[in-house]
Amino acid sequence: MLTRDFLHLTSSAILTHKLRSFLTMLGISVGIAAVVILTSIGEGLHKFIVAEFTQFGTTLVAINPGKTSTMGMSMGVFGTERPLTIEDAEALSRLSFAKSVVGFIQGNAEVEGNDRTRRTTVYGTGHDFPTAFSMPVSSGQFLPDDDPRAPRALAVLGSKVRDELFGNSNPIGKRIRIGGDRYRIVGVMESKGQVLGFDLDDTVYIPLARGLEMFNRDGLVEIDVLYHEGIDEKKVVAGIKRLLKSRHGREDFTITTQQQMLDVMGSILDIITFAVAAIGAISLLVGAIGIITIMTISVAERTSEIGLIRALGGRYSQILLLFLGEAVVLSAIGGVVGLAAGIGIGQLLSLMIPALPVHTPWTYVVLAEVTAVLIGLAAGVFPAMRAARLDPVEALRAE
Repeated sequence: MLTRDFLHLTSSAILTHKLRSFLTMLGISVGIAAVVILTSIGEGLHKFIVAEFTQFGTTLVAINPGKTSTMGMSMGVFGTERPLTIEDAEALSRLSFAKSVVGFIQGNAEVEGNDRTRRTTVYGTGHDFPTAFSMPVSSGQFLPDDDPRAPRALAVLGSKVRDELFGNSNPIGKRIRIGGDRYRIVGVMESKGQVLGFDLDDTVYIPLARGLEMFNRDGLVEIDVLYHEGIDEKKVVAGIKRLLKSRHGREDFTITTQQQMLDVMGSILDIITFAVAAIGAISLLVGAIGIITIMTISVAERTSEIGLIRALGGRYSQILLLFLGEAVVLSAIGGVVGLAAGIGIGQLLSLMIPALPVHTPWTYVVLAEVTAVLIGLAAGVFPAMRAARLDPVEALRAE
């Protein structure tokens, strides 16, 4: 059979039954579009989470009080006889690999200033906070390097708190009350926005010791260590563990590296991406069933045509390729339409819902089209074999 005749027979079979061919391609198109949209959202979410975590750098190590339990969670200050202290943070800052060490205490308090009151998140922290978390100061300065046990009553405002209390006026040097105590404003942070649901602009920063006193806490919620780049993460963890065990007498703390957090989040997001792709694959299965059904009907309708081709010398392999080609063409065209629809809907969603992270990598696009072709090939095998095995004499007798 000439290639020209092969293409003519394949295309004429598709064009003769336009509605049937359209419905067959539609099944594949819907499946491919669903896979592209869902995996794009999953991949976009993955990139969004990674970007949120890594915006503070990749050389951060978090230390929390309490040894990790078998349930996989830290018990916090209630799960240890010796909480993390300011002295622990100071000792960690003397390690050779430590670039910045920041202790944390967190709570909620009323902030009064400029005859206005706002309840917001208050962080007790140290002067290295902007360096450790890449959060620059917009105006003024951050908390100075005071005596960590008896710091001055100074405060730094988040941009939203500044706007709510002082509007466009300069708050530097003015007095505010936080939890009933008077503080002098020395700086305003640059706007950072929300990170994983936490508004970093709706915050006030005060010295660590004053935060412990304000919230009546004996220990820190967390100590973060920013280490110099190029140093082995395992060496850093071992050094921190060795120091704190010598101070506490036992390992009653939990160390979490940035890479560990990214690995855990990556595993979770990979499962989510696989799950949504599996949901979309159900539509592809429906499309495959549609191809099998349509091709089976086509074989039944074209029995006499098959008999004529066989009688004129058409080989088994040529009949097989004829029907496989028809199935592959239908699925390939359906795949292209599905890709266009999936990418278009994905972009439309990102425009309509800017907060929704959508990212379609070209790898997914190529794999989706290859999958469509393979589905057509697999779905067309049985009908094609059935057509190729028809006895030419019996086929010519069929009406």
